[in-house]
Amino acid sequence: MGRQAVVDIPQTRYVSVGGSEVAYQVLGEGARDLVYSAGVGGHVDLQWDEPLFAAALRRLASFSRLILFDRRGTGASDPVPMDAIPTWEEWTQDLLGVLDAAGSERAAIFGNADAGPVSLLFAATHPERTSALVLGNTSARYLIDGDYPIGASKDSAEDLATYLHESWGTEDLAKAALSSGDADPEYVRLMTRRMRASLTPRAASDLSRYIFFSVDVRNVLPLVRVPTLVLHSAGLAFVPIEHGRYVAAHVPGARFVEVPGADLSLIRERGDDVLDEVEEFLTGVRRVADLDRALATVLFTDIVASTERAVEAGDSRWRRLLDRHDQVAGHHVHQFGGRLVKSTGDGILATFDGPARAIRCAAALREALRPLGMEIRAGVHAGEVERRGDDIGGIAVHIAARVLGEAGPAEIVVSRTIVDLVAGSGLEFRDRGDHELKGVPGAWGLFVVEG
Repeated sequence: MGRQAVVDIPQTRYVSVGGSEVAYQVLGEGARDLVYSAGVGGHVDLQWDEPLFAAALRRLASFSRLILFDRRGTGASDPVPMDAIPTWEEWTQDLLGVLDAAGSERAAIFGNADAGPVSLLFAATHPERTSALVLGNTSARYLIDGDYPIGASKDSAEDLATYLHESWGTEDLAKAALSSGDADPEYVRLMTRRMRASLTPRAASDLSRYIFFSVDVRNVLPLVRVPTLVLHSAGLAFVPIEHGRYVAAHVPGARFVEVPGADLSLIRERGDDVLDEVEEFLTGVRRVADLDRALATVLFTDIVASTERAVEAGDSRWRRLLDRHDQVAGHHVHQFGGRLVKSTGDGILATFDGPARAIRCAAALREALRPLGMEIRAGVHAGEVERRGDDIGGIAVHIAARVLGEAGPAEIVVSRTIVDLVAGSGLEFRDRGDHELKGVPGAWGLFVVEG
């Protein structure tokens, strides 16, 4: 994430509820208040470290005043003794306390996973404080019970609680929580870190066991009298989609939306699709995507050994050096006819109409930064990009980032696509061979710019 993204992380505050401190944040200036709670394993501070999740939260805050919180016993809030876990009704008091502390008279409530039952109870008992209800991958009851055959068996719930004790905070559990094929190493690292900061393995196991065996809000569903949207991932294993269908069928007037995929976190995996549904549900207007596609050359750079340099320089001097880096980079991108998309913290992302200009910009920037004691590396690829407002996305951006990852200090590495496009330009290249780029099918020929 770039430094700009870090600057606007909201301040974490605390409110006392039931003798415990509950952590919450507020951001955005929308006309309506919206509360979002991620449930067990969430953490109001560390959730901002993951770019896709942070982007989803900012999207929510773009049409609301967004309130985030960790209920007692989870995340940044006070831990609780495992023999005194709050009741579901007491957890609704956390939500009420946060609303009061944030100065919210009435809010829409978005509860994901095990935060869903808390949201349902709150909406039923405090309809005057609830404008709408959004439920993601949640359940009224997790276990089989008489005329409720869609739940899990007690043995399987017990096995899952045991598994959580053994695997909490490990990469194996993080990967298991992701949909097939989505195991980006950086996200896995951030997810395991967030788990460990939120709960210990024993607390995660005991708390999950309590949730599995105690939750039953089936009798509450008909009492919910606020507009309700139920979202559920089609491939979610432990909480199959039948749970979401049951909730929607028993809440009067509820709307049900099936979401492709299998991640527990809806707003990260299916970001725009899910958030389009939420925004339209809460505002009555579906956002028209500012989406355009065009062929572009994508340039990524970063500073070699930036962490070590930051430690050597100290925070204050390093920040000044980064500011100077951004000024020099912006000047060179403009000089070579490119567009600076954003700073990535210790590098840049830029686009150019022509690949030769991107390469020459990278080479000139490399020389301009050396007097500042900064060595950079660069990756260049050309392909179709998606323009979303001021940002860009698409597979070409992903490939360019992976090409950067193959560059050594002071190297400018390009894809074969670039070499083919600049034939006759006078630029010379050294063949680096074929490489597997993570997340990109096939082998990719890479080349180092000579001279």
